[in-house]
Amino acid sequence: MEKKPAGQKKSKFNFQQLIAVLFYVLIGAVCGMFAVQHIDMLFEKNEFTLPGLLLVYAGLIIFIYLAIVIQIVIHESGHLVFGLLTGYSFSSFRIFSFMWLKEDGKIRLRRLSLAGTGGQCLMVPPDLKDRKIPFVLYNLGGSMMNLIASLVFLLLSFLFPAVSVFATFLKILTVVGFAFALMNAVPLRLNMTDNDGRNVLSMLRDPEAVRAFWLQMKVNELLSRGKRISELPEEWFTPVSDEGLQNSIRVVPAILNCNRLMELRQFEEADREMVRILDIGAISGAHRCLMTCDRIFIELIGPNRPDELALLLTPEQKKYMKAMKALPVIPRTEYVLALLRDRDSEKARKAMESFDKIAAKYPYPVDIESERALMTMAEEKAAAQPVTE
Repeated sequence: MEKKPAGQKKSKFNFQQLIAVLFYVLIGAVCGMFAVQHIDMLFEKNEFTLPGLLLVYAGLIIFIYLAIVIQIVIHESGHLVFGLLTGYSFSSFRIFSFMWLKEDGKIRLRRLSLAGTGGQCLMVPPDLKDRKIPFVLYNLGGSMMNLIASLVFLLLSFLFPAVSVFATFLKILTVVGFAFALMNAVPLRLNMTDNDGRNVLSMLRDPEAVRAFWLQMKVNELLSRGKRISELPEEWFTPVSDEGLQNSIRVVPAILNCNRLMELRQFEEADREMVRILDIGAISGAHRCLMTCDRIFIELIGPNRPDELALLLTPEQKKYMKAMKALPVIPRTEYVLALLRDRDSEKARKAMESFDKIAAKYPYPVDIESERALMTMAEEKAAAQPVTE
């Protein structure tokens, strides 16, 4: 009988992810209609040529890409605006890998890439009052801004001839904006992360999730200010019940507690808690990948059993690690694997180079310090191991 590793769930068909794919198919289909209109116009003018056809499709692709970038900026700006209106203050604003982070009262440019996200606006939450903070407008502000902008773009498109470059671009902006609004407002659980609507739904269903949401925003603020997670109040990280782990917001403090236990070198307790979360928690694929990386580390510096490592390094885990290679935990994991499993100094050197490259631009220096400390532990264990012929 095949052994099932602790903390590993069987992959299931994700119907909600299919819905997200259909949104993009819809964008392509509608934009394709605009291309057909331009091709018909070329026929009517007897100007249809192969270069002309290629120009239409090339222009369409460029317009779609520009529309996506513009709507991502609009979406994240919506979070910023509605957050400020409801008592939040600025922490960071990211578009693709470009991140503007507030450090020591100044806004600085850093680099951070998170798979599955085109942007992110993180803010400092207001203080809890009766265990509550405003959360609906901040979370849905991005979709609301996409919707407002799309209506403006649609109205502006009527100022130009129906089949013109300007009208077509404005209509594409409209279609992409409506799709963004729906994809983020309709509650969906995707592979990498839950969307804004899903987060709001989780907090509406479970009042305890509001405090959990506040906590993860507060921890992010303090990490950006140079605090280590092990220095934060212990009472913030009270155990989350099995029932609470079913809520995608409430599970985050439990994940943060595992990070805290890792930093405190309480590896056995951290591993037990991670197994519990992975078995029953409503966590995203991104969190599952990062948590499994920590379990790989614990296995490597502990019993270092090849069969257990093979169970942790599933094809799905490797796929996620490849997608999330811009995060320092990934080259750290590859470095420790090279040192303690493979005993391959060249692989270890390349992993360290990747880590150093990420560390030079990473926005949270305390995370880099924590990762380097774990890598040092692995180096010490590697040095103590007997050399085998």
